[in-house]
Amino acid sequence: MVKVCVCGAAGGIGQPLSLLLKQSHLITHLALYDIVNTPGVAADLSHINTKSKVTGHKGPSELEKAITGSDVVVIPAGVPRKPGMSRDDLFKVNAGIVRGLAVAAAQFAPKAFICVISNPVNSTVPVVVEAFKKQGVYDPKRIFGVTTLDIVRASTFVSELIGAEAASLNVPVVGGHSGVTILPLLSQVAGTGRLSQEQITEVTRRIQFGGDEIVKAKEGAGSATLSMAYAGARFVLNMMEAAFNGAKDITECTFINLDADPDAARSVKDATGENLGYFSLPVSFGPEGIRKVHPIGPTNEFEQKLLAACVPELTASIIKGVEYQ
Repeated sequence: MVKVCVCGAAGGIGQPLSLLLKQSHLITHLALYDIVNTPGVAADLSHINTKSKVTGHKGPSELEKAITGSDVVVIPAGVPRKPGMSRDDLFKVNAGIVRGLAVAAAQFAPKAFICVISNPVNSTVPVVVEAFKKQGVYDPKRIFGVTTLDIVRASTFVSELIGAEAASLNVPVVGGHSGVTILPLLSQVAGTGRLSQEQITEVTRRIQFGGDEIVKAKEGAGSATLSMAYAGARFVLNMMEAAFNGAKDITECTFINLDADPDAARSVKDATGENLGYFSLPVSFGPEGIRKVHPIGPTNEFEQKLLAACVPELTASIIKGVEYQ
């Protein structure tokens, strides 16, 4: 019996994400929470002939029922980024929403795996961690910032350049989940050695600012919702296969508190020269969440410059989340 609660299930990410999760053979109860429209979304999904029961929960009075007993809580709630909106503007709106959901999760499902999609992830994950600490139920191996869209984009964009199959091309992306904090490690990908430095620079920037590409293309009508839903579902379903179905060697990059693995914290300090509290790294999953955190690995001179550029912005974003009141 596996219960998954999607908080923000009626939104632009939440609806397609819930649809993708409804297809899982592992989920027995899919609980959908939002402040509007969730009964309708739940009714729609409940007609699909897959394993999970679907329930809809609308408004703060139904949040406890939605979350209680959940094994996984997925948080795509909040407002999307609009043209001209900075990640700082986004944080001011979304931090309060995420904190409220995190407090509820800490109270009613303290052992759940928490998957944070709401942006800016570099700050909202620390907000969630602080909420769990205040409730006395913090476990760094169970809270994840979902950065999978960066990996999905990297696989797509790089495969177009080297003629590889996108679905099977693994491009590690470490660091954070916005702009220059996104660090694609292309030197670790077979076949990229034949790319010119100009191509490497261009595709790196495209991976880092792929979200802007979508905001512009949608002409102010939205941000990356469908691709984010796909990436979020991939992360959640892969993590669940390891946690609940005994799958081995499932690894995804995810933004975590480095308390989860002292060796990983040391590898980040060795690479950046800083004691960063959070970083996105490749993580292998198990029944307790994080089973092993893998180091950054070898980097070339270009990637070392990216790391140097990443640290100040990532540090500021982390502090903003930790200090949020």
